[in-house]
Amino acid sequence: MELFFLSLLLIFSGGALALILQRFFNPMKASSSLFIAVGCLLGLIHAGTWMARAGEAAATVYSIEYLNAFTLAFRIDGLSAFFLIAIHLVSMLAAVYSFHYMDHAEKPLATAVNYFFFSLLVGSMALVVAADNMITFMLAWEIMSLSSFFLVIHNPDAAENRRAAYLYFVFSHVGAMFIFAAFGVMYAYSGVFDFGSVGAMPDAAKILALVFAFIGFGSKAGVFPFHVWLPHAHPAAPSHISAVMSGVMIKTGIYGILRMYGLIGFHGPVFGEIVLAAGIVSGILGVVYALGQHDLKRLLAYSSVENIGIILIGIGIGMIGVAADRPMMAMLGFAGGLLHVLNHAIFKSLLFLGAGGVLQKTGIRTMDALGGLLKNMKVTGTTFLVGSLAVSGLPPLNGFVGEFFIYIGGFSGATPGGRPFISCMAAIVGLAIIGGLALACFTKVMGVVFQGEPRSEAAKDVGEAGAAMRLPMIVLAGACLVIGLFPTGFVLMAVEGVSALGLGYDTGELGTFIQITGNITRGGAVFFIVFLTILAMRKVLYRDKTVSRGGTWGCGFTRPTPRMQYTASSYSGSILEFFRPVAPLHETHPPIRGRFPDRTHYHSHVDDIAEKGMTPGVVRPVLFLFDKLRWIQHGDIHLYIGYILLAIVALLFFV
Repeated sequence: MELFFLSLLLIFSGGALALILQRFFNPMKASSSLFIAVGCLLGLIHAGTWMARAGEAAATVYSIEYLNAFTLAFRIDGLSAFFLIAIHLVSMLAAVYSFHYMDHAEKPLATAVNYFFFSLLVGSMALVVAADNMITFMLAWEIMSLSSFFLVIHNPDAAENRRAAYLYFVFSHVGAMFIFAAFGVMYAYSGVFDFGSVGAMPDAAKILALVFAFIGFGSKAGVFPFHVWLPHAHPAAPSHISAVMSGVMIKTGIYGILRMYGLIGFHGPVFGEIVLAAGIVSGILGVVYALGQHDLKRLLAYSSVENIGIILIGIGIGMIGVAADRPMMAMLGFAGGLLHVLNHAIFKSLLFLGAGGVLQKTGIRTMDALGGLLKNMKVTGTTFLVGSLAVSGLPPLNGFVGEFFIYIGGFSGATPGGRPFISCMAAIVGLAIIGGLALACFTKVMGVVFQGEPRSEAAKDVGEAGAAMRLPMIVLAGACLVIGLFPTGFVLMAVEGVSALGLGYDTGELGTFIQITGNITRGGAVFFIVFLTILAMRKVLYRDKTVSRGGTWGCGFTRPTPRMQYTASSYSGSILEFFRPVAPLHETHPPIRGRFPDRTHYHSHVDDIAEKGMTPGVVRPVLFLFDKLRWIQHGDIHLYIGYILLAIVALLFFV
């Protein structure tokens, strides 16, 4: 544990240095990003070392007394080590990326504050997954929520950023209230704050605690319909923060769901079916809403809702497999879901970092104003293509591996008869729909943003991103390929995480499926090797030849323009039309009238049905209540002392 706490010390030191050196812009960025990156590297080494010797040692435990009243307890086991690997890997690369991305020298204080809260976010995420009692967990959880709030509101002058931050704040703390409720149920029966003493509850209390926990952690994870904050917060935050929030912060919600499931030990089918249903709905609607977006970062945010759905489908299959006493189905589902946690952390972070490069060089997030960027942003465009193929679940990249395990888990439980058959068939069909829509979504992104001709002046003659931005993208793209080609070690890491749930299953039989997965991905690699060989041969053969350029055939038009290209709206229009009942499509297109018509325009917008329902039903009432309670904060220290005395007197009646 010493290395774990040393890594946290370096990470927090990086944030403190940013505030101390704020007047010296480049030294401040260099020292902060270096300390945070090195701290994350030490944390990654610690978690990786623990995983390497996981079969030889028990969980690592550490505790300290807090204020002589509570115990802060920490525990590293297979599940927490697995999440620590994802947290430290993505955060380390985001810290490196930030050096060239945070280039607003005219805003040194805002940049320093961003680094400070970035370090708090990274450290608190690590503490969340290492917490071993309720007090420690909620303390770290609140630090994580508050630090990410200040990162979302990085540019408070923009009304859009303020609205996104307040929306995130509301959902984050409403979710925290449900987590408190779950812990309250657990404490009512155990009488202690330790996680290890909560298994002896009646089934009704276990179901209640799990449902409360699922709502609370699902809000952080972005599960439909608690995802409403997510497509607002990610576009508002700086891109490297979006990568961390989408890549790993929302996964702390997945960690919480899995940890509570393992602690409470309720193995009835009902909770697994709830998780599976939420996963199918989140996956399908997440990618449908992503298809309807015009903002690149907003599209990636909705894609995160889709991938959280895929993870929940795997976890739901695992839970149903446990309830049905089908060990292979359970292991495949849990392992696939956990592996997709790591895979999504890698390729979604890559996509957000790529989007950040596009935003920095063009100043545009609207896809219909971009185009042709691959010509000048070859590294950014190529790595974004790798991430797009990975998020679409295609071999030989990492996105395929986790989804393949979930598929196999579903098929292993789809034997006729009983509730598992219906659940597994729903999961298989849902995954197939999600995969097809994801492929359509990211062919749209690649075609509209990186291919074709520039659609605006800002997209013309752009340069490549800085070296500190390119390096993390290259590393993440390489990780997508390595995990896809050589999945064995990473699958075993996921299996070790599953073992921490205490199911007691033998994992040896998964070897056959690991081998099959590796064969499929290596078969896909052969195709790409042939493709790349042909490209290399073409490059060599055309090396000394003059290659002329000319306009493409104009289809009879003598003056074609970039406006005649497919737009993001036209590409996805027919698909969105099919899903109109759950994704209402609003179109604005003034009709063309007269012999000499005025200039017209077309605009489309897809409504999020959860946002339309929950904003007036949840967000506005909560904000209204807070506004009415604002008189409590009057600034009078004497009344504040009176509040404390009143609280003490009230507590004396109960203690």
